Amino acid sequence: MASWFSRRDFLPAGLKADQVELDGNTIRVHAHSSDAAAACPRCGTISRHVHSRYRRRPADLPAHGRAVELVLLVRRFRCQTLRCSARIFAERFPSDVTQPHMRRTSRLQGLVRHLGLALGGRPAQALARRLLLPVSKDTFLRSVRDMADEDTAIPRVIGIDDWAWRKGQRYGTLICDLERRQVIDLLPDREPATVEAWLRARPGIQIVARDRNGGYGGAVSRALPEAIQVADRWHLLENASAAFLAAVQRSMPAIRKAIGAKTLDPKLLTAAERLQYEGYHRRQQTNQIVRKMADEGLAIKRIVRSTGLSRKLVRQILRGEREDVFRIRESSLTPWLPRLEQEWSGGCLNGAELWRRLRADGFRGSLRVVSEWATRQRRAEQAVPNGTGKSPPARRIAGLLTMGRDHLSRADAVQVARIEAALPALATARALTDRFTDMVRNARGDALAAWLDEAEASMIAPFARGLRSDCAAVAAALREPWSNGQTEGQINRLKTLKRQMYGRANIDLLRARLVAAS
Repeated sequence: MASWFSRRDFLPAGLKADQVELDGNTIRVHAHSSDAAAACPRCGTISRHVHSRYRRRPADLPAHGRAVELVLLVRRFRCQTLRCSARIFAERFPSDVTQPHMRRTSRLQGLVRHLGLALGGRPAQALARRLLLPVSKDTFLRSVRDMADEDTAIPRVIGIDDWAWRKGQRYGTLICDLERRQVIDLLPDREPATVEAWLRARPGIQIVARDRNGGYGGAVSRALPEAIQVADRWHLLENASAAFLAAVQRSMPAIRKAIGAKTLDPKLLTAAERLQYEGYHRRQQTNQIVRKMADEGLAIKRIVRSTGLSRKLVRQILRGEREDVFRIRESSLTPWLPRLEQEWSGGCLNGAELWRRLRADGFRGSLRVVSEWATRQRRAEQAVPNGTGKSPPARRIAGLLTMGRDHLSRADAVQVARIEAALPALATARALTDRFTDMVRNARGDALAAWLDEAEASMIAPFARGLRSDCAAVAAALREPWSNGQTEGQINRLKTLKRQMYGRANIDLLRARLVAAS
C-alpha cells in the first residue's frame, strides 16, 4: 500500500526543505539545517548566537531527467569561548550531506568517485554527461586521488613483482597481499633500495613470494632476514625449459650431424636466403675468433675490448647460440607449425591446400604466408644432400625431446632416437629437466638436493647453479602453498588501467585506482 511522503524525504537527513522551484531543466531545492545550534570547529563549544547567513549551492543527484541543485542556507555563529581563535565560524553539515568547501553533496561525490575508479577520466566524463552530472574528466581523476584510503592492515604474506611503465626502459614494483588478494602498494621503480625501505617499514611480514629476480631477494634478506622467501613455481618451470632449450641450441651442430643435414647447396637458395647463408659464414669466422680467444683464457671483458663486439654477442657465441643458418622472425604461422609439419609429412605439399586446411581449423593468416612456408620447405629439402634428413629448428627439437614417445610420429621418434644415441649428455639433460618438472608439480622438495648434485655436472649446469644460489627460496616453493600467480594477475589489471589512462597514468593515480578497486 502506498504511503504518504513529504518533500523532506528527497533530502539527506538533517536538512529541512524551504522551497522547491523548477528553473528550466534544473530543480532547485532551498533548504537549511534542522539544528538550532552549532559546535565551534576549534574548541567544540555549542553556540546559538547567529552572526550572519550565506548560501551554498552544492550539486546533487539528478531527478526525473533534470539536474538538481541544493541551495543551503548556512549560518555563521559567534563562538562564546573568549580564548578561542575562531571568533566567528560557519555551521558544519552532517558528513552524509556535504563536506566543507565541497561543491557536491556526499552522495553525488560518492557516485563521482566510483565512476572515476571504474572508468577513469574521459570515459567517466562521457557517461556522466548522459547521466546529467556536471563533472569534468579532471574532477573524476582528482576525486580518485583525494579519496584514496590509506591501508592500515598489516600484511603477513605478500607477493612482489615488477611491472613495465615502458617495456624495456622503465619498471615499477607491485606488492600484493596474498591472503586478502588485494594490491597493497605500487612503487615507482624496482630498485632494491626502494623495496628494502618499504619492507623495513612493515616488520610484520613473514612470507614473501617473488620471482627469481636477485634484486628483490637481496632486499628481502636485508630488510626481513627472518621472513621466508618463496620462488614462483611458474618461473621455475619456465627457467628449466629455457635452460634445456639453451642446451639444445648449443648442441645444434652435433644434432645436424646426427640427423644428416651437414651442408647446404647455395645454388638452390633464393637471393635472400643466399645473403643469409653468406652472413652465416661470416658469423662462423667471428665465432671461431671469439672461441679461440676464450680457449686461450681471456676473460669476456678482454674479448669485448679486443674485438669491439658487444658483451651480449660474445656470451651468445660462447654459449653456442649463433649457429642457425636461417633466422626466421615470429609470425602468425608460428603456433601452426606443428600442424603444418604434420600435413607436410602426410603428403600434402600444396601451399593453397595447406592454407585451406588451416583455415577450416581457425587460422586467420593469409595464403601468402602459408605458400612462402611451403616454398621454403621444398627448397630446404632440395638443398639437403641425398640420403640425409632435414634438421628441424632447435625449439622444435627441444619439444620433441621433452614429449612422450607415445605421442610422437614414427619419423619424429626415429629422429629423437638418433639424437639421444649421438648425444647422451643431451638425453641426460632432458631426463633431469623432466625430473625437476615432476618435483615442482608434485611438491617433492626432499629430492631437490640430490637433483642439484646431478644437474651441476650436466648440460643444464648454469640453471642448477642459479637454483643452488637461491636454494632456500626454491625449497620453500616446493613446500609452501603460496605462489606469485595472484601478483601476476594484478599486474594484468594494472596494464589495463594504465592503457585506459594513457598519458595521465601517474603513480599516485594508478595506486589509487588499483588499491581502491582491489
